[in-house]
Amino acid sequence: MHAPPLVALAGGACPGAAAASPLPWLASPRAAILAAPARLLRSRRGALRLEAKAAWRAGGGGRGPRVPAKGAVLASYMGAEEVVGPSPLLDEEGLHDEELILHIRKELEEGNLPADVASNLEELYYNYKNAVLQTGDPNAYEIMLSNMMALFDRVLLDVQNPFTFPPYHKAIREPFDYYMFGQNYIRPLVDFRNSYVGNISLFHDMEEKLRQGHNVVLMSNHQTEADPAIIALLLEKSNPWICENIVYVAGDRVVTDLLCKPFSMGRNLICVYSKKHMNDYPELIEMKRKSNTRSLKEMALLLRGGSQLIWIAPSGGRDRPDPSTGEWYPAPFDSSSVDNMRRLLEHAGVPGHIYPLSLLCYEVMPPPQQVEKEIGEQRVISFHGVGLSVTEEIKYGDITAHTKNADEGRELFTDTLYSSVVNQYNVLKSAIFRDRGAAALNTAISLSQPWR
Repeated sequence: MHAPPLVALAGGACPGAAAASPLPWLASPRAAILAAPARLLRSRRGALRLEAKAAWRAGGGGRGPRVPAKGAVLASYMGAEEVVGPSPLLDEEGLHDEELILHIRKELEEGNLPADVASNLEELYYNYKNAVLQTGDPNAYEIMLSNMMALFDRVLLDVQNPFTFPPYHKAIREPFDYYMFGQNYIRPLVDFRNSYVGNISLFHDMEEKLRQGHNVVLMSNHQTEADPAIIALLLEKSNPWICENIVYVAGDRVVTDLLCKPFSMGRNLICVYSKKHMNDYPELIEMKRKSNTRSLKEMALLLRGGSQLIWIAPSGGRDRPDPSTGEWYPAPFDSSSVDNMRRLLEHAGVPGHIYPLSLLCYEVMPPPQQVEKEIGEQRVISFHGVGLSVTEEIKYGDITAHTKNADEGRELFTDTLYSSVVNQYNVLKSAIFRDRGAAALNTAISLSQPWR
């Protein structure tokens, strides 16, 4: 099924949904998992700059399928379609990681980078390097360095000219394509050979509902800062419209942490303050509440227009491992968050649908073991298989038909959604961690690899 026609969507024109490439070399699977390096330049201030190359446009207009430049390094399994080109700084005698570290330290010495940001960038570089080199691909080093230089450049730009997220933020696709930057950065961390999607046909069903003007809400667990990229990477070949148009309800940490902001700028976001961090600083509580009210109003306006796909984590934050067993599991859903989202959907005036969605990807970028108050966490990174699954829509009226009161109905509906997420999570865990692969199915979940 193709993505919904853009003219039929109330959300407006889509900023460049990827299309299946007609180029034969994009369709051939390779063992490597590569990002697409862009051409790098030195700016007058001495920093490494990522040149925002314009995409080739079919017939001279619009964002058509991207055509790879001569000498381009292309993504593997997923058939990523990004304008890429050979980097003059990454040849055999070009830039090496030592020089990147020197540039970070130079910007620190000149006062262009805060000390904690510079330290976090260095640490991230080494962790990212080790993870990407796990792929064993001969081009992994070049890809890793290109992606890290792109991130360094984006962080430096934001330090000098900070970007402020509005309550509703639309992905920035030009002149610099932050969406593809995020995709390309996370891509080499995903072992697609050991990754799976549950019930891919339901994502096609969602697209049909969105085409008809309906709204769809995904009630999901939340595992890593990379969740939006993981979702998009697993669906970019089968459901590109979903990848580029999904709206994420995002906590304040991913729009204030300088290492997160460039990735968040490439996603559609409703920006809120999480309950988990609402009381971190008492003097900011009232400001956070007012901000959340503005964000809820923005979401209500979006839903009234129809054809919106909203992702929300009702747990209010990322999953954490059980402190006694070390086992990761989906964090319980907050019933008030579920009910608020349900009521917003019902009051939109257009049909709405709620699906339970499960993510398993903590190995790629696990959060700290405990919830931290301060911004700027340590980022441990690895190359690993990931999973995404969805099951049939769960209808509030069907679940609560025999409940005695609203409170009981609210709790039962929340428990039903959460139980589905846990069930899907266990199937994904069996497929990825217990080597069962697509055989790890049950009557409600069928696994596949839609990029093959």
